[in-house]
Amino acid sequence: MVNHPTHYNHNRLGIECIKAIQASMTNDAFEGYLKGNIMKYLWRYEYKNGKEDLLKAQWYLNHLVDVKQNDN
Repeated sequence: MVNHPTHYNHNRLGIECIKAIQASMTNDAFEGYLKGNIMKYLWRYEYKNGKEDLLKAQWYLNHLVDVKQNDN
């Protein structure tokens, strides 16, 4: 449910949702999207999905780190 959940891959093109979102945005906008998701999952983890939300926040943070490393 954290890394590449199947419900984000159901399309005839075989493109994962996160890649389509990234392609639709500027780099700055996509970084903001990632930061917003990190904040969302950190904000709610105690009240909703606990460890799973922390892992999702970590996934988005790792993705943000990857994006920033590719900027160089």
